[in-house]
Amino acid sequence: MHRVVITGLGPVSSIGTGTDDFCHAVRAGKSGISRISSFDVSGFDNQMAGEVADFDAARLVTRLSVADWGRASLFAAAAARLAADDAGIQDLGDDAAVLMGTTSGEIPHVVTMTESWHRGGPATPDPALATQLPAGRLALAAAQEIGATGETMTFSAACAAANCAIGYAYDLVSSGEVPVAVSGGADAVSRFTHAAFNRLGALAKDTCRPFDRERDGMLTAEGGAALVLETLEGAVARGARVYAEVLGYAVSCDAYHPSAPEPRNIARTMRSALRRSGVTPDEVDYICAHGTGTQLNDRVEAQAVRDVYGDAAPPVSSLKSMLGHTMGAASGFGSIACALAVSRGFLPPTINHRHADPQLAGLDPVAGTARDATVRVAQNNAFGFGGNNAIVVFGSAPCTS
Repeated sequence: MHRVVITGLGPVSSIGTGTDDFCHAVRAGKSGISRISSFDVSGFDNQMAGEVADFDAARLVTRLSVADWGRASLFAAAAARLAADDAGIQDLGDDAAVLMGTTSGEIPHVVTMTESWHRGGPATPDPALATQLPAGRLALAAAQEIGATGETMTFSAACAAANCAIGYAYDLVSSGEVPVAVSGGADAVSRFTHAAFNRLGALAKDTCRPFDRERDGMLTAEGGAALVLETLEGAVARGARVYAEVLGYAVSCDAYHPSAPEPRNIARTMRSALRRSGVTPDEVDYICAHGTGTQLNDRVEAQAVRDVYGDAAPPVSSLKSMLGHTMGAASGFGSIACALAVSRGFLPPTINHRHADPQLAGLDPVAGTARDATVRVAQNNAFGFGGNNAIVVFGSAPCTS
C-alpha cells in the first residue's frame, strides 16, 4: 500500500477561486451569500443562495469549448484545472484517474427543458441541452480539461458525493492502480433544487447559522472543488509541495429514512474512518462538519460527535455558514479546508454563530472568527439524503527528509 498525499487544490466558490483566495476568504470568515440572480425568485419567500457570481469559465479552462458544456461540468473542469496547475502537473495522461461527485448534475438543463414543454407543449428537446445533460459529463469535462485518459467516473451519492469520490481516489492511488487522481465535486444552483428544499421546509430565510440556537435552515449554493491525490513517493520524486496526507476514509448508508440522518450509524462511520486511518479520537484536532444549519441535522451530527469523542470533542465548524450548501461539491470544499487547516495552521470559523444552543452543550463551533491552531489530524464529515455517509481523515504532511 502506498501513502497518499494531496499536492493540488482547486476551489471555485462564491467566496474565492483558487487556493490562496479561497484560503484567505475562509480565514476572514467571508460570506458568499446573495440574492439569487440565475433564475426568477419572486415567487419564493426565501431568495438567497451561494452563487458564484463572477464565474468566467473561459478564463479558467484552457482546452474545453465553453459552449459545449453545462455550468456544473464547467465548475468541475475549472476546479480540476486549478488543482492540476496548483500541483504543478500539466498533462496527466493514461495513468491518471478523474473522479467527481455531484448531487444534481446538470439539473438547470432539466428545468429549462421542462419549462419549454410546460409552456409550448411536448416537443423534441433542444439537442444542445440534451447533449450536455448526462451527469457523467462532469468527470469527463474535468478529464478532458487536464488531459487525463485513465479511469473517469462521476459519483452520485447526494451531498456525500465528493467525499465518496475522494475515498475512491484514495483506494486507486494507495493500491497502486494509478499514481495520481484528481477528485472532488461540482453542482450548480437551480430553480429545481431551490424549490425542492423550500418544499421540505429546510431553507433559511436569509442566513445560514450552523449550530446556533436560532438556526432556521440551509441555503442552496454552487461551485466546484478538486484535489490532486498522488503517492507520497511520486510527490517526493518530482519535488511537489504536499498540503496533507489522506489517512483513510469510511462510507456507509443508514438505510433508515430518505432525508433524516441517523446518529448511531453516523457515529459508527466516524469510528470506522478513524480506525481505518490508524487514528484515535484524542488525536483529532479539528472536524469540518456537514453542518447544514437545520435544527435536525446539526443536532444529530453533534450527538454523533459526542458519542465518539465524549467530553473531549475537538473544535467543529461548518463552511456552509460561508458558502451555503454546495451539494455534491460540499465535502470537496470541506476536504480542501481540512488540507489548508493542516498545512497553514488554522481552524475555519462558523460565521453567523451568535447564540449557543443548550442542546449542543460541549460543542465548540469556532464561532465567528478563525482561530490559529496546530492541526495534525482533521476529519471531514459528509451526510446525504438516502442515508449516505462519507468521512475522510487527513493528517499533516509526512516528513520526507
